[in-house]
Amino acid sequence: MFFQQAPSSPSTSDGNMATQFVYDLLGENAWLYITATFVVLWFAVWLYRDSLEIEGISDKYVFVTGCDTGFGNLLCKKLDRKGFRVLAGCLTEKGADDLKRVAGPHLKTVLLDVTNQDSIQKAMEWAKKEVGEKGLWGIVNNAGRSLPMGPSEWMRVEDFHSTLKVNMNGVIGMTMTFLPLIKKARGRIVNVASVLGRVAANGGGYCISKFAVESFSDCLRRDINYFGINVCIIEPGFFKTAVTSLEPIERELHRLWNQLSPEVQASYGDKYLDKYIKVQRLIMNAVCDSDLSKVTSCMEHALTSAYPRTRYSAGWDAKLLWIPLSYMPSCVVDIGLKLVLPRPSKSV
Repeated sequence: MFFQQAPSSPSTSDGNMATQFVYDLLGENAWLYITATFVVLWFAVWLYRDSLEIEGISDKYVFVTGCDTGFGNLLCKKLDRKGFRVLAGCLTEKGADDLKRVAGPHLKTVLLDVTNQDSIQKAMEWAKKEVGEKGLWGIVNNAGRSLPMGPSEWMRVEDFHSTLKVNMNGVIGMTMTFLPLIKKARGRIVNVASVLGRVAANGGGYCISKFAVESFSDCLRRDINYFGINVCIIEPGFFKTAVTSLEPIERELHRLWNQLSPEVQASYGDKYLDKYIKVQRLIMNAVCDSDLSKVTSCMEHALTSAYPRTRYSAGWDAKLLWIPLSYMPSCVVDIGLKLVLPRPSKSV
């Protein structure tokens, strides 16, 4: 018995002809051109989507922590000029007064110690009265500290705790206390982490706390996105702020060294501290960027974009060095640090 092959449908035939036409037009590299076109179109759509901004900025309230100096201080000024109603948390009265002196009437300050839950609660009650039924559009958890930093063995337990209380517990305490106000406005939570929350390059509580901020933010984002709340992470590289100032870094290193037992000091050698400080100076002078607006622009975008990004990497060193390193095998970072840092005299 013989079966006659069914004739192909017109649509199938047209499709084959179209495919053949594309191949004839573009040649044997057709798929390469098609893929490149798709990538360009995707990137163009991403850029357009990324440029869209929210409306009604003048009616939105943003609370920023750590506004005495640095990123927080500069951000408050930028948001104030843009039209936001800024609520600035300052640690000191001087910091609050200095900020109010250069800002407009819509910026208000409150004294805030993020290591003290009572202080956080009082700030929330004050902010609740300020925002009323509108809720809080954004909170920027910027307050932080870096010191002490140094070899892990040089630390005491309280040295870790002093940093974790600000950078980790402070972020969690502020976020959970202010969350009802943010939920009411379907707003934004912007947490300042660091590239050292991706690559643990030194001992002390700083890297630990920034890894914690990364994981806390990821968990929080996945849990509350159903309510229209966006959680964004800022990952700055090295910038010239009080956090990276060489004088306090070196002072803390001397303090840590002096509190070591003679046995531990002997294991590192008399010249280790001086060599370690020289490396710190070299790194800070080589990579620290003085343009703080690279970080505050990321914060501003997270608050004003209609479609904010999950993560923002600020600074050339973040984009070209630290973030790529975070995707590499651990041995790459281990070897790199061994080549840069001094070797203890009694190392094996």
